[in-house]
Amino acid sequence: MSHFNAPEDTLGQIDAGVADCVIGTFSDVALVIDPRGVIVDQAFGSEELARELEGDWRGLKWSETVMAGSRAAVGELLRDVGARRGNVKWRQVLHPTRQGEAIPVRYAVVPLAGSDRVLAVGRDQQAVAVLQEQLAEAQQALERDYWRLRQMETRYRLLFQTASEAVLIVEAGTQKVVEANPAAVQLLGDRGRVVLGQIFPFGFDEPGTQAVQGLLAAVRSAGRAEEIRARLDGGEREYLVSAALLRQENVTLYLVRLVSVGASAVAPLPEATLKLLKVMELAPDGVVVTGTDGRIVSANAAFLDLVQLASEEQVRGESLDRWLGRPGVDMNVLLANLRQHGTVRLFATVLRGEYGSGTDVEVSAVAVRNGERPGFGFVIRNVRRRIVAETPAGGRELPRSVEQLTELVGRVPLKELVRESTDLIERLCIEAALDLTGDNRASAAELLGLSRQSLYVKLRRYGISDLTAEEEG
Repeated sequence: MSHFNAPEDTLGQIDAGVADCVIGTFSDVALVIDPRGVIVDQAFGSEELARELEGDWRGLKWSETVMAGSRAAVGELLRDVGARRGNVKWRQVLHPTRQGEAIPVRYAVVPLAGSDRVLAVGRDQQAVAVLQEQLAEAQQALERDYWRLRQMETRYRLLFQTASEAVLIVEAGTQKVVEANPAAVQLLGDRGRVVLGQIFPFGFDEPGTQAVQGLLAAVRSAGRAEEIRARLDGGEREYLVSAALLRQENVTLYLVRLVSVGASAVAPLPEATLKLLKVMELAPDGVVVTGTDGRIVSANAAFLDLVQLASEEQVRGESLDRWLGRPGVDMNVLLANLRQHGTVRLFATVLRGEYGSGTDVEVSAVAVRNGERPGFGFVIRNVRRRIVAETPAGGRELPRSVEQLTELVGRVPLKELVRESTDLIERLCIEAALDLTGDNRASAAELLGLSRQSLYVKLRRYGISDLTAEEEG
């Protein structure tokens, strides 16, 4: 910080009004403080800031206007005011607001000439605090993006290195190989040939080289091209060669894949897998495999029986929503849970047959996310034939459990569920009151908090007991 060379000569005796104007203009908060640390006068740069800082501080100690954690800074500013003459030290303190928030203000304290009082000049740091917070959030976002990119690069490297197919990254301008996975190095780098840095194509016979050159030219001009067949130099096996165009940091690259024609055949399934597929095909419960959009890919005979159809071709390609539950509701709930959680267990709904029949079913499902064609698997069990517990002796129906009521959701409207539960509870309470009072209707009505007439109406409604002519009146 620099100072005037001759302030007495150049500035003269500054008028108090001028000093007030200067301080109020170029500071956000100005406080005149006596030797006891009490504020004797104050000035704010804006009315909005004065309202946020709760107005008049005169008569209060400066340390009482700040938050507890800032009182040490206030004490340090007041102690150092005389020792640091000519070298002003700034410290930030926090003032509380009515809403319980904190406003940061950066203060410097200077002595007033000819007086034992000091002047504390403060600058509002709210804008700086907001910028600092935004900077911290931006830094955290960059850190998260950095680690996300590192994880993606790790996955890419792992896939690139472990792929059984030969994969090369070729710069389009120079056609030099810039990256090659171990399978490509093993395939094209035999007889001591170095792969990285070589001009591609290499290692093919003359017709194969020309075909690969044409493939790269077609991809460069059109963005894509059909894969071609080529043989390696001195080899008998054919390879399918495909290429795709990539752009990275203003550089155009080819992604080239080489797959042996013999290796493209589908390997036979293990015997255990074949047995499992046979069990699912003959299972008594319906088994359905769908794509991620809910359209049926495969279904077993038990499902075809439930929907009253004869062949799998009639359901393949159709949405399972066509037969399952309420159209547009139950299937959407199942798909949403499968996408979020991966599994669904014992989902109660109704399966509608092709000719109008309805069957109560439970659905369990799982999401299959790996493989080239992810999808969902559904097991649909007919629960209509389950044995229902007999009604207890005396004809009194017991209330449904929470599980029983929730199983009816989707099959019975909510209004009917609530009405059924309310009526059942009301009837049981009336019967209990009659048992307690020895069938004394007047006492039962008093016990239930009902008038006798209201009780008679409910007895008639539920048919609990016959009413005499006098009671009817």
